Amino acid sequence: MSELADEKYIRLTTFTKDGRPKPAPVWIADLGDGTFGFTTEEDSWKVKRIRNTPAVELAASDARGNVADDAVTISAIAEIRSGAEAEPVAAAIKAKYGWQVTLIKTIGVFRHLFRSTPESVAVVLTLED
Repeated sequence: MSELADEKYIRLTTFTKDGRPKPAPVWIADLGDGTFGFTTEEDSWKVKRIRNTPAVELAASDARGNVADDAVTISAIAEIRSGAEAEPVAAAIKAKYGWQVTLIKTIGVFRHLFRSTPESVAVVLTLED
């Protein structure tokens, strides 16, 4: 699915325990082995929902998560990785988005100035056939 690899933003839709969809835009990188990935904070709602329901949906979007009428929705299974297993995903995101990653990390430091900074984790997405 090279069209996903070329997109700047992807709308990731996770699902609550009762099946309600929760869309959010994410940066995504091709990991070169048929999977894609993104990074997020360990305590994010995305991670909490993926731990309960690993089935997700992906669609090309804008920065706000708006999807074009003709966008294709792709089903995937999400897997959370941490520590050394998350490093290849972080490197792929850094390679694709460059200085923007540094900017977001800097903003995150200020945002977490008065509380501990949550661990960063990677989410690896395996597309369903």
